[in-house]
Amino acid sequence: MSAARSERGGTGRSLTWRTRLRRDRSLLLMTVPAVVLLLVFNYAPLFGLVTAFQYYDPLDGVRNSEWAGLAQFQQLFNDPLFWGALKNTLWLSFVQLVLFFPVPIVLALLLNTVLSERLRNFIQSVVYLPHFFSWVLAITIFQQMLGGAGVLNHFLRQHDMQPWDITTNPHTFALLITSQAVWKEAGWGIIVFLAALAAINTDLYEAAAADGAGRWRRMWHITLPGLRGVIVLMLVLRLGNALSVGFEQFLIQREAVGHETADVLDTFSFYYGIANGNYSFGAAAGLFKSVISLLLIWGANKLAHVFGEDGLYRK
Repeated sequence: MSAARSERGGTGRSLTWRTRLRRDRSLLLMTVPAVVLLLVFNYAPLFGLVTAFQYYDPLDGVRNSEWAGLAQFQQLFNDPLFWGALKNTLWLSFVQLVLFFPVPIVLALLLNTVLSERLRNFIQSVVYLPHFFSWVLAITIFQQMLGGAGVLNHFLRQHDMQPWDITTNPHTFALLITSQAVWKEAGWGIIVFLAALAAINTDLYEAAAADGAGRWRRMWHITLPGLRGVIVLMLVLRLGNALSVGFEQFLIQREAVGHETADVLDTFSFYYGIANGNYSFGAAAGLFKSVISLLLIWGANKLAHVFGEDGLYRK
């Protein structure tokens, strides 16, 4: 009742938009830089999608380039390299979804059990740190450890064993890039789950412990249900971003394993579109990826509603 009166200003009348604007002007001013960045880097480039339906020439510009209709998409769907890149994208995305997605959840659960705040902060700092490394540095570290002249193969040669160059083996490439992603981004990914864990009422744990519930039963009946909404939300976002498996990571390692293994939709658009000066062809591939991603996130959100979760928004 008091909350309702507060929202109505205590007079029984709803606040006007001018009153709300004056009340929240500080918060609104804080959001202006983020909104500007969003408009400039996310929405303004959408106007360039028209080039996917043109024979775009940078000298002629968008307004004077010849209209192509669906010719770029016909060329795209008739290109076997495109289907190979799509197959690689789906496979690598599936591997990362199965092997990478659960890791931040597990790390958050483990960190939540650490009683010493100083030790917990130290572990968080250590696992966060790789997120701030560039992909060039991250891949270099893996090459120094697992490459042909790396630590692993040096150890194998010293003990008269056959060396194993993991970084140039197409058969282990999916596991390699997933391992790199886990090492670099898993620590950063636990932030949301740690925040969700902090929001769980500690009285529930005390009551369950008083009733004789052990650590595993408390985790199963209190912690995981408390995380379920956040897990579903992150899964929906992950599925919506499934076709964007990492441009820089694949670009750097493409020559080592070959384009048949490392080409994904993003590298396909770059090499066979932008790099060849065929901007419209690259734009068509990018638009195809965006439409499929939109359908994936819409379908995943609908599935979340079926299981009783909010997903990205409530029904």
